[in-house]
Parts: sequence; C-alpha cells; structure tokens
Amino acid sequence: MLETINYLNNLLVDGDSIVLGLSGGPDSMCLLDILLKINKKIKIIVAHINHNIRKDSKKEAEFIKNYCLDKNVVLETTVFSKKGLDKDYNESELREMRYEYFEKLIKKHHANYLFTAHHGDDLIETILMRITRGSDLKGYAGFDLVTPKENYKIIKPLIYTTKEAIEKYNKDNKIPSVEDKTNKSSKYTRNRYRHNVLPFLKEENKDVHLKYLKFSQELNKYYNYVNSIVDKEMKKRYEKNTLDLQAITKVDDLILESIIKRILDINYPDNLYLVNDKHTEMIKSIIYNKEPNLILNLPDNLIVKKRYEKLLFSREKQMAKEYYLEIKDHTVLPDNHYIEFLKSSSETNNYCTRLNSKEINLPLYVRNRKAGDKMIIKNSKGSRKIKDILIDNKIDIDKRDNIPIVVDGTGKIIWLPGLKKSKFDKAKTEEYDIILWYN
Repeated sequence: MLETINYLNNLLVDGDSIVLGLSGGPDSMCLLDILLKINKKIKIIVAHINHNIRKDSKKEAEFIKNYCLDKNVVLETTVFSKKGLDKDYNESELREMRYEYFEKLIKKHHANYLFTAHHGDDLIETILMRITRGSDLKGYAGFDLVTPKENYKIIKPLIYTTKEAIEKYNKDNKIPSVEDKTNKSSKYTRNRYRHNVLPFLKEENKDVHLKYLKFSQELNKYYNYVNSIVDKEMKKRYEKNTLDLQAITKVDDLILESIIKRILDINYPDNLYLVNDKHTEMIKSIIYNKEPNLILNLPDNLIVKKRYEKLLFSREKQMAKEYYLEIKDHTVLPDNHYIEFLKSSSETNNYCTRLNSKEINLPLYVRNRKAGDKMIIKNSKGSRKIKDILIDNKIDIDKRDNIPIVVDGTGKIIWLPGLKKSKFDKAKTEEYDIILWYN
C-alpha cells in the first residue's frame, strides 16, 4: 500500500481535480480514504453508478450518499435504465456506458484525472483471461497504470497492491464498505480465476502481482515501439482512406499487420468486434496478390479496393439483397457476416443465442427483414415490431433492410443477431441443445 501512497503523493499537486469511480466495495472505499488523507489541496468528485441490476443496488447507493455527506465529499450519481438490457447483459456495453458518464463529469468539473480502483490482482486476472481467450500484444498486457486521454488521464493507483493488502488497510483504518455477493459466484469467468488460479500463484510467490505488473509493462514497451513505427508509416502511406502500396510489401510482416489493424480501427471506431484476424489476413492476401484490380467486401459495408499501387477503403450504400438461407454449420450472409452452430460457448451477449429444439421447428433459416416483422423479446410481454427495435438501436435507415433475421421452420422470429434475443433464448443454466453464433 505504501507504494500506492507514494505514487499519489508524487503525482498530485495542489489544485488537482479528481473524479473517482466509487462502487462502495472495499477497493474503491480504500482508494477514497487514501485520497482523503493525501496532504494536498485537491478536489475529489465521487461518481457512483447504480447499474439497476442487483437487488442491493439501491442500498449501496444510499450507503455512498451518507458516507460522502459525512466526509463532505462532492457526489455525482446516475442510474442506468434496465430498458434495452437483456437478463444476460453485455458487460462491454455497460463498461462503455460507465466511461461515457465519467467523461461527462470530467468535463463538468474540469477534472485532471479519472481514478478507478483496479488493483494488482485484477491485473493478473485480466492478463490470464486474455491469454486464455486470445488477444493481441496490447490486450495481453492487461491494463495500464496510466491511460492518457485528450484532456485528462485515467489512473489506476492500486495496481501496485493486492486485494489482501486492501482488506488489511480497511480493517486497520475501520473503512466501511458494501459487499457485492456476485463476486463469490463461480458463474462469472473472472471469479473462477480469482478463486482457483490466484491462490496457487500467490503460494508460489506472494509478490506475484508485481511480476505480472512487470510483464505488463514490458509488453507495453514493445507495443509502443511497434506503434511508433506504424505512426511513421501511416503518415507516409495512408491519406484520405487510401493506402499507398508502393514498397509496403517490403516492410516487416508485423508492421504491415499493425498498419492494417490501425486502418480497421479507424474504419470501425465503435464496432471493432465486427472484424478479427481473419479479415486482416484477407486484406494482406489482396496486397500480396499480383492481380492489379481486386475488391474485398468486409462487414458493415466496408469495401476494400485494390487499384494497382493503391488500396482504397470506403463505405458504399448497397441495395438490400433478398435472401432466405437455411442455417447449416457455417452460413455466410450476403454482407460477409456469418452464422454458425457452436458446440459450446461462454458468451452471453446478443451475438450468441441458446435454443431448445423442443420449443421451435427445425430447420432454422436466416432472411431479410420484411414489412410488419414482429418478435417477442426475451423477458418482455407482447411482441415488438422489428422496425421499432432497429430505430431504438439507432440502425441507419439504409442498413435496416439488410439486417439478418433468424426464423424457424414455421417462420417464427427467434433471434435478431447482434441486437436482441427472443423469448426462445435460454440462459446457460436452462435446458438447450442449440448454440448459434453471429459474426
């Protein structure tokens, strides 16, 4: 804990303004107490989000309100609406919503920093999960102590310490907190790492969190070095959505792949999950191909055209193509997305649905949207027009007719891939014998 305190003493100066994400749990309460005791004239704005998912959320919000009143700390709160969130909500969507709220507070209070209470054990868990699932160099590094933003920095000062040290600090200093009961449930992947893998690692080395921090920092050094080369190449070769291919094949393969991924980042700012390593390889293949004129269709209507020594990236409005396809092992749609059957999956978001064949009629089909289409959304009463769902999800009007809809043999709509699950979707704890994945 001393290293965290020393870091904060060296970082902060009189007049600094900090937004602190506070859940009320032991970690964030510990960090708040440390900040309150820092011998600097700083402004602390506590930001609490009621996710409105667990029964205890209201009680936790009240606890934080009373604590901040007692400590004379500025408190900002918000409640996330359950509207639009399925029972198996998408954690990445919630994370994005959290940081959007934090950014509003940063601007409102002209803050220098956003502090979060991620600690050393969290870093170990994140790295192990990324290694198991697969990622890139940046992903394998977990998360950083400092993440620079345009007008502020995100800081995770507890990265130097462990959960055990936090609990000891709270006990010694009589710091109250609330307990999130879901942290003990083996239903969540992170908890399985926390309860099964971390104890073994800590037996091998009580300071293993510092070894993982060093590992993360080393990966970031190499990532930043590669990134600096990519920056130079992009300035020379990429302008107005066009990549100059002259001599590009002579650069190291790692740099070429990194350039392609950077361009995909630019073209998929909010939907990077739509593309993966397969699409990077597809772009590389047309770069190396001796044919001077080639075209590649990527998800979300991104067109990649090779024209001699130029590679052009553009989005072109496409007319909806009518289709009605039986879903087999791997069914490719006209826009290059695909639907496939999986044997198993840990995913619970809207890109995956679990079905019980006893409740539907096989085979399954995927088709275009039709006028008047309706679906009964999971955990809701009555049916909703597909058109209204697309409007709620802010789907561009010129893309709505291309949205895939999965139906059973009788024509019942059972899934709106990537957007909504129907009443036929099953939780992982329920009986199901079909898993569909959309990408």
